[in-house]
Amino acid sequence: MCMRCRRPTTVCWCRFVTPIPTRTRVVLLQHPRERDVAIGTARMASLCLPESSLHVGVSWDRDAGLAAALADPARPPILLYPGPGARDLAVAPPPGPVTLVVVDGTWSQTKTLVRDNRCLAALPRYAFVPPRPSEYRIRKEPSDHHVSTIEALMHVLGVLEGEPERFAAMLQPFRAMVDMQLQHIERHRARRSKLPRQRVRRSPLPAVLHERAPDVLCVYAEANAWPHGSPNRPRGSHGELVHWLAVRPHDGTRFDMILAPRGPLAPRVSAHIELSPELITAGVSPEAFLDAWAAFVRDDDVLVCWGGLAMTLLRQLGGRMPATRVDLRPIAAAITRSRAGAIDGFAARMTEHAAPAAGRGRGGRRLEHLRRILSQLLRTETGHA
Repeated sequence: MCMRCRRPTTVCWCRFVTPIPTRTRVVLLQHPRERDVAIGTARMASLCLPESSLHVGVSWDRDAGLAAALADPARPPILLYPGPGARDLAVAPPPGPVTLVVVDGTWSQTKTLVRDNRCLAALPRYAFVPPRPSEYRIRKEPSDHHVSTIEALMHVLGVLEGEPERFAAMLQPFRAMVDMQLQHIERHRARRSKLPRQRVRRSPLPAVLHERAPDVLCVYAEANAWPHGSPNRPRGSHGELVHWLAVRPHDGTRFDMILAPRGPLAPRVSAHIELSPELITAGVSPEAFLDAWAAFVRDDDVLVCWGGLAMTLLRQLGGRMPATRVDLRPIAAAITRSRAGAIDGFAARMTEHAAPAAGRGRGGRRLEHLRRILSQLLRTETGHA
């Protein structure tokens, strides 16, 4: 893997990148679901524009870094977003240098991001009419006037800085990626045409993970568990829930709550789950956790876990539990035809690169492993390159 473009080295486009300095400050806000799309262009654009910044998330109203970027009086912010009230950049461009905020994602995702973040909704909006249809031949755009993020930036920066030709180099890695992807598709078709007809293998990945993506909720749990044989651990007990985490991959919403132990804290638990004893013992009561969890989870959620411990601990405490639950560990083993084992080891083999934790302690790191493994399996099973 190339750690710069995050693509397999056989289809790396980094050698085609030409850094282009700008007077315009470019701030790219990427929806979390777009981050793992192999043929996305926001990261490519950020590498072409060394003075730009790329941020991933869904909530920006309290983001200090974005607030500082939007508060620069020398480069007032504008939002590149079409719709009612948007000014035509070609007809009425803003005077002087600006901070150009660009939202990256599907049209549905960007609409939600702009609507739900007041700091974005309040910005002056600008739009443009592309001079030609998109060259994004591997991804169907809604219409001829829709283009990829990097194409939009090339056109807009050319207008803002009065030098359209200078930004044409941004399309070199984009065209290379498109060409490589089309070559991969042709090789795949040719290889398949030479294979004898075989019975279609049914995917072990439950269809519900594809069909109800907005309802998928990844969960992880940590327990206060004494060693087997200890008088503090009843026979057959898996311990008591002390840390519960969840993340909804569709929109990035998270749940992270620590529960105070009801019994003595086992000696090695703090180091094991990477939370201080003070933080654990200061956790909330079971009643407070159950109320908060009941307010967060939905009956139509699809809970995704790794192994059975999380569901056991939640059931033991009487927590609200949707009817649809998926243990990803045996499914991952079946798809990769290998032993799944502990999630840390499997994630190191399966996912492309490390990512920030999805919460506190070991649980936060492992929850992010779970989310990324699920994303990778979904991409693998749908045949994405």
